Amino acid sequence: MPVQRLKEFLDKNNIRYVVITHSRAYTAAGIAAITHIPGNEIAKTVMVRIDGKLAMAVIPASRHLDLDALRTGLRATSVSLVTEKEFENSFPDCELGAMPPFGVLYDLPVYLDEKLSKDLEIAFNAGSHRELVRLAYKDFAHLQHPQVMQIATSSAAERREEQRVSSIL
Repeated sequence: MPVQRLKEFLDKNNIRYVVITHSRAYTAAGIAAITHIPGNEIAKTVMVRIDGKLAMAVIPASRHLDLDALRTGLRATSVSLVTEKEFENSFPDCELGAMPPFGVLYDLPVYLDEKLSKDLEIAFNAGSHRELVRLAYKDFAHLQHPQVMQIATSSAAERREEQRVSSIL
């Protein structure tokens, strides 16, 4: 069971969390629809290579990773997306593409979009395409110590909503 390692880690650290089991979903939008959790409240982990080293970029599921912002924020020479083939062996206890944003479990740095740091809770894949974990953001930050920076751009739907709201005001 992929979620076991994560649950043991959270339990060992006395963290309160909820495991949400859902039907199989492979995209953040699919998970949001099935679980009735808005996409901006679900964190997705995007694997990147920063100056040749593997890392996790964690952003709201409704947004897109801004590679230039990540590169600039880290003062890195190069930042690129990593293919599933390139990281499949890094997460032996996870289904491919469903790794939780706990780089501390896999000896990987984690870079988190600042928008997620403003939420009371964070929800994310728990190692499988059928399980989501939700816990207090402060607990996640305490265990993971992510480097927080602005690394995501708004989706087209978010921009439309922002324009709609600003036109009303």
